[in-house]
Amino acid sequence: MASYDREDVARRLIKAGEIVRDHVLGELRLQSSESLSAIAFESPADKIYVIDRSVEMVLLPALVEHLQPVVSFALICEGVNDEQPLAFPEGTPIEKCRARLIIDPIDGTRPIMYNKRSAWWLAGFAPNRGDETSLRDIEVAVQVEIPTTRAALADTLLAIRGRGAKGETTNLVTDERIKFQPQPSRATTINGGFASIFHPFPGGKEIFAAIEEELAREIIGGLEASKTAMFDDQYLSTGGQLYELIAGRDRMLVDVRGLLYEQFKREGKPGGHACHPYDLCTVLIAEESGVKITDGRGRPLDAPLDTTTDVSWIGYANEAIRREVEPVLMRLLAKHRF
Repeated sequence: MASYDREDVARRLIKAGEIVRDHVLGELRLQSSESLSAIAFESPADKIYVIDRSVEMVLLPALVEHLQPVVSFALICEGVNDEQPLAFPEGTPIEKCRARLIIDPIDGTRPIMYNKRSAWWLAGFAPNRGDETSLRDIEVAVQVEIPTTRAALADTLLAIRGRGAKGETTNLVTDERIKFQPQPSRATTINGGFASIFHPFPGGKEIFAAIEEELAREIIGGLEASKTAMFDDQYLSTGGQLYELIAGRDRMLVDVRGLLYEQFKREGKPGGHACHPYDLCTVLIAEESGVKITDGRGRPLDAPLDTTTDVSWIGYANEAIRREVEPVLMRLLAKHRF
């Protein structure tokens, strides 16, 4: 199998991510939200906005400069090459590339283009196993925060399989860097914390809300008993959601849009926008920090490295919360025919 220095790859991916971060911040300062939020085109994966399109100008050269010199790789990237991987160096047969790199250049485009909330640059790096390469093969993962223009700090997270997760906070004014150790919540219950079922867009919101209500009622109690003891956060960024689990801010996150839209299709109804593998290419960081991640059925999460497969996932801050929630959640999903 391919040999390369995984620590060196991580450092080089962080550099590329920081270049994208600084570019996006520059665009936010120079252009209006209206211009950045205009739709450039629609790819098979998602709508591609002007702010997404502008990132390509710096992303591809950054990869050529910082990663290509040490390893050949096939790039899978939303909006850049949804149909076929892109070889680095150019002209290398895809099957001869030593690795596959899956990137979401801006995970959280919608909040950041309105300067509302941080987006994230996500990258997962795996040995090249051809079309069989999957999320489980990723052995280096990096996510770089793209904050709003009002922020002075930005976090970076990285993980190398089997070596745990690491974090670093960068002061964007002074460039001072402070390392930190990611620590998911040690709470043993969702009661009193943030625990969300993700339903950001029209299309099934009433179903997700019903499951959320039933879940809270069974685990916490009725409205009077709960005293708003479970809090909801619809963070429009999968990388951001993973970060909230990793940082100890959220105790549970459920994104089973993919399962719902499978049901819709069986019933002859139109589907909606679900999570894709590039959104989850840094799940290794969450797992290495101790977060428990499953697919929508409670099994180990896996998916091909592409930009179009619908993926459902569930994250629990720790094993105790998984034991509390999972049996109830699986029963409720089955009740609603997921």
